[in-house]
Amino acid sequence: MNVPYRQIRAAYTDESITVYQAYDAAIAGPAVTAQRFVAPFKRERMTWIKPSFLWMMYRCGYATKPGQGRVLAIELSRGGFEWALEHSCLSHDDGRPDWPSRVRRSPVRIQWDPERGPHHEALPYRSIQIGLSGEAVRRYVDEWTLAITDVTEPAREMRAAVRRRADVNGLLPAERPYPLPDGIGETIGVSPA
Repeated sequence: MNVPYRQIRAAYTDESITVYQAYDAAIAGPAVTAQRFVAPFKRERMTWIKPSFLWMMYRCGYATKPGQGRVLAIELSRGGFEWALEHSCLSHDDGRPDWPSRVRRSPVRIQWDPERGPHHEALPYRSIQIGLSGEAVRRYVDEWTLAITDVTEPAREMRAAVRRRADVNGLLPAERPYPLPDGIGETIGVSPA
């Protein structure tokens, strides 16, 4: 499979896109119950969303790392997700002269990190991480979130399958290239098609 170096791959429908986050039970439990993020979730902090399930598994160690014992699948409106991308700035200097001022005023940061396989091995292409702060966090919590599902048990099942060297392809969400509206690809630094 020939995957572009920087491309958003995600599970999505016509209305929504799935992103992942991992928290401790004190944040995850109330969020699942309320179907939105509520206290003790802190709106004042940057919160990172990830469309790649396997990258989330790498980050949280299949729900085994301290403070990341519960994995949540968050269904966001595609309009909200695209707003975040449109109002973003790369976390690293992109070489354009106005980067320092853009990164200071942007409510969204974009990072491209090596995508991961089931054994946490780095793959030769990148996965997007999206950091939300300020107005973006408010919109994420109050407007964009359509549903929150606890996927901790599927994460643990996948970890057990990986440990026994079983084929995990059937356990993975169906992620495919996400179609970006015109102009956003350059903003977030995707690879040309």
